[in-house]
Amino acid sequence: MNQAYKEKILAQLTEKVERMINQIGDKTPHVAKANGIYDSTDDNWWTSGFWPGLLWVMHDVTGKESFKAATWEWDAKLERCFCEHPVQLHHDVGFQFLPTAVIKYELTGDQEGLRIGLKAANFLAGRFNVNGEFIRAWNGQEALGWAIVDCMMNIPLLFWASRTTGDPRYKHIAIRHADTFLRYAIREDSSVCHILSFDPETGAFIEPLGGQGFSGSSAWSRGNAWALHGLAIAYRCTGLERYLHAAKRVAHYFVAALPEDYVPYWDFRVENIENEPRDTSAAAIAASGLLELAELVPSTERRIYNAAAERILYSLSENYATWDNPDHEAILLQGTGHKPENANINVSLIYGDYYFVEAFAKLNGWSHRIF
Repeated sequence: MNQAYKEKILAQLTEKVERMINQIGDKTPHVAKANGIYDSTDDNWWTSGFWPGLLWVMHDVTGKESFKAATWEWDAKLERCFCEHPVQLHHDVGFQFLPTAVIKYELTGDQEGLRIGLKAANFLAGRFNVNGEFIRAWNGQEALGWAIVDCMMNIPLLFWASRTTGDPRYKHIAIRHADTFLRYAIREDSSVCHILSFDPETGAFIEPLGGQGFSGSSAWSRGNAWALHGLAIAYRCTGLERYLHAAKRVAHYFVAALPEDYVPYWDFRVENIENEPRDTSAAAIAASGLLELAELVPSTERRIYNAAAERILYSLSENYATWDNPDHEAILLQGTGHKPENANINVSLIYGDYYFVEAFAKLNGWSHRIF
């Protein structure tokens, strides 16, 4: 992918996101279905940080004040979710406050962003199960002992809190969780499962569960993308080689399992895969993770991961983007939310849009990081 093409896509994204600001308004977007209009979900929903995060990335890359103005109040808006009773927030506070409060503080020095970011980090640290050495994922009695692959993208909030405060306890929790993930979630063939079930009292591992994947032994593509990206970040934050090796393993599995156009089906192991929906969000997450990984490996290996990321992004841009439809409020088509529950199939997903923007920002030299 030459530089002219990268710059062209960035220009298209700039125009597109400027239009999205007016279209989305004060909504908290999650899903856009066939009509191309983003819904508005509750602020406590796990995806609520991705739209403001997308705006922060675009502001940082382009310098446009309109993007900054549109995202400035989001950290305060989301902080109000801590005042609910009962609190509906869970381990996805990383997805919600890294792209809002934390990046706001990192880019501007805003002290309210710092305060809110540390508040979210304390909340996440409080979900750590000491006996099982994992961060509890969701709320509810049935999930007392559940940890999920997505949390590898939430623990960067804890790494950030340690760097910012000088207190290593946050980092220690993140490392314990990541090591538990390495021990139980990555299979011999380097695929990963979605949910790990533990006895919440003793911490003993019970079994893997399918969750949003086809089964407990299948390979949900978005979960594998979360793992690839999150393990690369864990290595960047700690320098521990075991995370780099694991990230490379999962990356190799992911790329090898891709179909000809480099955009995965929703699960790599589902039967009769040709009749199954794609998941462009998994593709975008993996592309950003591959670019992250390329920066961390020796220079002789860099080309492997860069090339795979660029092939994915080229396919997304040429085959799955909404460039020709200015009325469509999203960027990418054909995302899959939760196939086992037949929820949000062949739709646009705000996190797919976010990671598509993040990946192209990296290709264009973006030096800051949200996750």
